Amino acid sequence: MRYATMHRIAIISCCATMSTNNDRQTTDYQALAEFRHQIRRFLRFSEETARKAGLEPQHHQLMLAVKGAGEAAGPHIAYLAERLQLQHHSAVELVDRLAKRGLIQRTRSHEDRREVHVKLTPRGERILQQLTLDNREELRIAAPALVSSLKKVMAATQGSRKSHQERRARAAGTEGRSPR
Repeated sequence: MRYATMHRIAIISCCATMSTNNDRQTTDYQALAEFRHQIRRFLRFSEETARKAGLEPQHHQLMLAVKGAGEAAGPHIAYLAERLQLQHHSAVELVDRLAKRGLIQRTRSHEDRREVHVKLTPRGERILQQLTLDNREELRIAAPALVSSLKKVMAATQGSRKSHQERRARAAGTEGRSPR
Protein backbone atom coordinates (compact mmCIF):
# COMPACT_ATOMS: atom_id res chain seq x y z
CA MET A 1 0.00 0.00 0.00
CA ARG A 2 2.76 2.38 0.90
CA TYR A 3 4.54 1.74 -2.45
CA ALA A 4 1.34 2.42 -4.40
CA THR A 5 0.78 5.71 -2.57
CA MET A 6 4.37 6.82 -3.20
CA HIS A 7 4.02 5.79 -6.84
CA ARG A 8 0.81 7.87 -7.20
CA ILE A 9 2.49 10.86 -5.56
CA ALA A 10 5.46 10.55 -7.94
CA ILE A 11 3.13 10.38 -10.97
CA ILE A 12 1.10 13.39 -9.77
CA SER A 13 4.31 15.35 -9.12
CA CYS A 14 5.68 14.45 -12.54
CA CYS A 15 2.42 15.46 -14.26
CA ALA A 16 2.34 18.76 -12.37
CA THR A 17 5.93 19.47 -13.44
CA MET A 18 5.10 18.61 -17.05
CA SER A 19 2.04 20.87 -16.92
CA THR A 20 4.12 23.72 -15.49
CA ASN A 21 6.78 23.18 -18.16
CA ASN A 22 4.12 23.13 -20.90
CA ASP A 23 2.56 26.33 -19.51
CA ARG A 24 6.01 27.94 -19.40
CA GLN A 25 6.75 26.84 -22.96
CA THR A 26 3.41 28.24 -24.14
CA THR A 27 4.21 31.53 -22.43
CA ASP A 28 7.68 31.52 -24.05
CA TYR A 29 6.18 30.99 -27.50
CA GLN A 30 3.52 33.63 -26.95
CA ALA A 31 6.09 36.18 -25.80
CA LEU A 32 8.40 35.47 -28.72
CA ALA A 33 5.53 35.51 -31.22
CA GLU A 34 4.34 38.88 -29.92
CA PHE A 35 7.84 40.34 -30.05
CA ARG A 36 8.34 39.16 -33.63
CA HIS A 37 4.92 40.58 -34.50
CA GLN A 38 5.87 43.99 -33.12
CA ILE A 39 9.18 43.95 -35.03
CA ARG A 40 7.39 42.91 -38.21
CA ARG A 41 4.86 45.74 -37.83
CA PHE A 42 7.67 48.28 -37.66
CA LEU A 43 9.55 46.70 -40.57
CA ARG A 44 6.39 46.69 -42.68
CA PHE A 45 5.88 50.38 -41.95
CA SER A 46 9.50 51.09 -42.89
CA GLU A 47 9.21 49.07 -46.12
CA GLU A 48 6.00 50.84 -47.14
CA THR A 49 7.51 54.24 -46.36
CA ALA A 50 10.55 53.43 -48.51
CA ARG A 51 8.31 52.36 -51.40
CA LYS A 52 6.29 55.58 -51.11
CA ALA A 53 9.58 57.47 -51.44
CA GLY A 54 10.33 55.52 -54.64
CA LEU A 55 12.86 53.13 -53.11
CA GLU A 56 12.95 49.41 -52.59
CA PRO A 57 13.31 48.53 -48.89
CA GLN A 58 16.82 47.14 -49.45
CA HIS A 59 17.84 50.41 -51.10
CA HIS A 60 16.72 52.27 -48.00
CA GLN A 61 18.60 49.80 -45.78
CA LEU A 62 21.77 50.24 -47.82
CA MET A 63 21.51 54.03 -47.68
CA LEU A 64 21.00 53.86 -43.93
CA ALA A 65 24.02 51.56 -43.58
CA VAL A 66 26.12 54.02 -45.59
CA LYS A 67 25.08 56.96 -43.42
CA GLY A 68 25.25 54.95 -40.21
CA ALA A 69 28.81 53.80 -40.87
CA GLY A 70 30.06 57.27 -39.99
CA GLU A 71 33.26 56.86 -41.99
CA ALA A 72 34.56 60.01 -43.66
CA ALA A 73 35.53 58.14 -46.85
CA GLY A 74 32.32 56.13 -46.77
CA PRO A 75 32.02 52.43 -46.03
CA HIS A 76 33.31 49.83 -48.44
CA ILE A 77 31.18 47.21 -50.18
CA ALA A 78 32.22 44.33 -47.90
CA TYR A 79 31.05 46.33 -44.87
CA LEU A 80 27.68 47.02 -46.53
CA ALA A 81 27.28 43.38 -47.51
CA GLU A 82 27.84 42.33 -43.91
CA ARG A 83 25.50 44.97 -42.50
CA LEU A 84 22.70 43.94 -44.85
CA GLN A 85 23.57 40.23 -44.52
CA LEU A 86 24.04 39.88 -48.28
CA GLN A 87 26.55 38.24 -50.55
CA HIS A 88 29.19 40.67 -51.83
CA HIS A 89 27.87 40.57 -55.40
CA SER A 90 24.33 41.39 -54.19
CA ALA A 91 25.61 44.46 -52.35
CA VAL A 92 27.46 45.52 -55.52
CA GLU A 93 24.22 45.21 -57.47
CA LEU A 94 22.34 47.39 -54.95
CA VAL A 95 25.12 49.98 -55.07
CA ASP A 96 24.97 49.94 -58.90
CA ARG A 97 21.22 50.60 -58.86
CA LEU A 98 21.47 53.45 -56.36
CA ALA A 99 24.42 55.00 -58.20
CA LYS A 100 22.42 54.96 -61.47
CA ARG A 101 19.62 56.83 -59.67
CA GLY A 102 22.05 59.43 -58.36
CA LEU A 103 21.50 58.55 -54.69
CA ILE A 104 25.02 57.35 -53.90
CA GLN A 105 28.46 57.78 -55.39
CA ARG A 106 31.43 55.47 -55.34
CA THR A 107 35.06 56.31 -54.94
CA ARG A 108 38.14 54.12 -55.09
CA SER A 109 40.26 53.79 -51.97
CA HIS A 110 43.55 55.70 -52.14
CA GLU A 111 45.34 52.89 -50.27
CA ASP A 112 43.86 49.95 -52.20
CA ARG A 113 42.44 50.71 -55.64
CA ARG A 114 40.44 47.46 -55.56
CA GLU A 115 38.38 48.76 -52.63
CA VAL A 116 35.32 50.87 -53.42
CA HIS A 117 33.86 53.29 -50.89
CA VAL A 118 30.27 54.54 -51.03
CA LYS A 119 28.80 57.91 -50.02
CA LEU A 120 25.35 59.39 -50.24
CA THR A 121 24.78 62.20 -52.71
CA PRO A 122 22.95 65.33 -51.51
CA ARG A 123 19.76 63.94 -53.08
CA GLY A 124 20.30 60.61 -51.29
CA GLU A 125 20.87 62.50 -48.03
CA ARG A 126 17.54 64.36 -48.41
CA ILE A 127 15.56 61.18 -49.11
CA LEU A 128 17.22 59.29 -46.27
CA GLN A 129 16.61 62.17 -43.88
CA GLN A 130 12.86 62.13 -44.60
CA LEU A 131 12.66 58.34 -44.28
CA THR A 132 14.56 58.52 -41.00
CA LEU A 133 12.17 61.14 -39.61
CA ASP A 134 9.18 58.98 -40.61
CA ASN A 135 10.73 55.87 -39.07
CA ARG A 136 11.69 57.69 -35.90
CA GLU A 137 8.10 58.90 -35.44
CA GLU A 138 6.77 55.38 -36.00
CA LEU A 139 9.26 54.01 -33.47
CA ARG A 140 8.14 56.62 -30.96
CA ILE A 141 4.57 55.37 -31.37
CA ALA A 142 5.48 51.68 -31.44
CA ALA A 143 8.09 51.82 -28.65
CA PRO A 144 5.79 50.95 -25.72
CA ALA A 145 4.54 47.76 -27.41
CA LEU A 146 8.05 46.82 -28.60
CA VAL A 147 9.60 47.35 -25.18
CA SER A 148 6.78 45.52 -23.41
CA SER A 149 7.04 42.51 -25.70
CA LEU A 150 10.84 42.45 -25.38
CA LYS A 151 10.55 42.49 -21.57
CA LYS A 152 8.18 39.52 -21.75
CA VAL A 153 10.60 37.61 -23.96
CA MET A 154 13.46 38.36 -21.59
CA ALA A 155 11.39 37.34 -18.55
CA ALA A 156 10.42 34.09 -20.29
CA THR A 157 14.06 33.52 -21.23
CA GLN A 158 15.19 34.03 -17.64
CA GLY A 159 12.51 31.62 -16.38
CA SER A 160 13.45 29.01 -18.98
CA ARG A 161 17.15 29.38 -18.20
CA LYS A 162 16.59 29.00 -14.47
CA SER A 163 14.33 25.98 -15.03
CA HIS A 164 16.95 24.41 -17.31
CA GLN A 165 19.70 24.98 -14.72
CA GLU A 166 17.50 23.44 -12.00
CA ARG A 167 16.83 20.35 -14.13
CA ARG A 168 20.54 19.96 -14.85
CA ALA A 169 21.36 20.34 -11.15
CA ARG A 170 18.78 17.67 -10.18
CA ALA A 171 20.09 15.33 -12.83
CA ALA A 172 23.66 15.83 -11.61
CA GLY A 173 22.63 15.53 -7.98
CA THR A 174 23.86 19.03 -7.20
CA GLU A 175 20.52 20.63 -6.43
CA GLY A 176 20.95 23.64 -4.20
CA ARG A 177 24.54 24.28 -5.29
CA SER A 178 25.35 27.21 -7.48
CA PRO A 179 26.52 26.37 -11.01
CA ARG A 180 30.21 26.94 -11.77
